[in-house]
Amino acid sequence: MADNETATFVLIHGGGSTSWDWHLVTPALEALGHEAIAVDLPIEDKATGVSEYADAVVEACGDRPNLVVVAHSWGGLVAPIVSSRIDTELLVFVTAMVPVPGEAPNDWWSASGFSDLESGDSETDVFYNGVPAALAEECNARGREQTGARDGEPSPLTAWPDVPTRFLLCRDDLFFPPEFMRGMVRDRLGIVPDEIDGGHMIALARPRELAERLHAYWTDLPR
Repeated sequence: MADNETATFVLIHGGGSTSWDWHLVTPALEALGHEAIAVDLPIEDKATGVSEYADAVVEACGDRPNLVVVAHSWGGLVAPIVSSRIDTELLVFVTAMVPVPGEAPNDWWSASGFSDLESGDSETDVFYNGVPAALAEECNARGREQTGARDGEPSPLTAWPDVPTRFLLCRDDLFFPPEFMRGMVRDRLGIVPDEIDGGHMIALARPRELAERLHAYWTDLPR
């Protein structure tokens, strides 16, 4: 690891969303002395899939050192591809989907067991519990169509990247319930997730706490 104590946090949004999801976390990370880059994945382009999404993130990183790749929700399918292509100091999943090498994005839902879950909650409650109403409305308005045209193709990830990995579970998440996620993380990463209060859109509900947790992950890395 480089001697420089400043990290560059590379923030990957979830499905059908935008880099705006991170707009409150970015200044909080900067206040802690880091650089933060939130990337818009080219999800509206039918010609692109997870490989091209990862390329967009890699391009945004440039030649910056001390990269910490952070993925939220669906972005978890992209993050390990990024970390397999560029030097990464740390990989962090925030209530995110964890793939296995070669798994098509469309296959994750059944292979992980998520398809067996049932929820009677409204979409607003599922995604935005704990988020101030104005932020929830704006986030929903900013949503983009994710074509998913190539989500049936196998992931280009052939092996898990040799990168320290953490998983942050949200205790109040109604979309990815904690009990389901604990098992998914155990089965796919072989680790026990860390936990934080808050729902699925933690970056909007508790941005400062999230930034502080990400900062702690960086400072806890062996130098």
